[in-house]
Amino acid sequence: MTSLDIQLDRLLAVPGASVMMIAPHPDDETLASGGLLQRAHAAGAATAVVLLTDGDNNPWPQRWLERRWRIDASARAEWGRRRRGEALAALQRLGLPRGCMQALGWHDQGLTARIAGQLGASLETLREHLQAARPTLVIAPVLDDRHPDHSAARVLVELALSRWTGPRPALWGFAVHGLAPQAQSLTLSATEQQGKALALEAHRSQLAVAGGRWRRRIAAGEHYVVAAGAPSTCTRMDLPWNPRLPALGACALLVACGDASWQLPWRDGARAGPVLLRLGPQPALEFEQVPRTAVFVKLHSQRRSVWIFDHWGWRSSAPSNALTLPGDSASLA
Repeated sequence: MTSLDIQLDRLLAVPGASVMMIAPHPDDETLASGGLLQRAHAAGAATAVVLLTDGDNNPWPQRWLERRWRIDASARAEWGRRRRGEALAALQRLGLPRGCMQALGWHDQGLTARIAGQLGASLETLREHLQAARPTLVIAPVLDDRHPDHSAARVLVELALSRWTGPRPALWGFAVHGLAPQAQSLTLSATEQQGKALALEAHRSQLAVAGGRWRRRIAAGEHYVVAAGAPSTCTRMDLPWNPRLPALGACALLVACGDASWQLPWRDGARAGPVLLRLGPQPALEFEQVPRTAVFVKLHSQRRSVWIFDHWGWRSSAPSNALTLPGDSASLA
């Protein structure tokens, strides 16, 4: 038994224990947390899976299985319905009740755009689900997951929880695309491993092209990063990026804090709302006021590309308790 097993046992033993898993796409619920969800349900904890997208913008498996090249809106919607149905079937194979899944139907490969253009409404929806379930444990992707929907899902979850009232739920992160070096292992029983493998086979649309990779992922077990206290921040956040020829890449900086977001071109002195970008000698973001919640920053290219995975990704800086005093008029909400 690992230390993570001990932590999970303690969380599931709390009266009213409840687990909520945030899945960016159908199959993430099984790949990342099929074993944990089985254990939570067996322990009597309430379980909920919030499926953010239907995974409908997943063209290569669809082209392979349906023997088509052009995928129009109707075909894409039908593919999304298929994948949502696969997720329901997978959860039933894990032994979870059918009603445990809530599907939001957001655009696949569109979660970063939701942060840029629909942050307030997106957070309101997530908070409604969180408040209804009152989870004691939330499972979500890690910020370093290379798929932009996964990393954006983590930003949305953390911002949704930033105004949580009452005891804050534990937050565990998983990586599906890429590695999380800080992750700890959860020991799965033979029954949990078998149930997880059986659930994966419900995702037939994804196994046609990447079956070997996902089956190996199932065999590797489950690993989570337990969220810890974050370092304090002030009115400046150093940035690690130094893109070559940023104008050619149409680089933009996306900043999210509280319920607001801003976009800035990668240019010295660029300003949007209360944030200012400085490029020299060390790239940094400056704030007019002390942020009251975590700040998330992403450098990305605005040019279309067939490569969907992040090159730079997100960075975060969360405030210490000393900087989150209620009623502090000199703070960014």
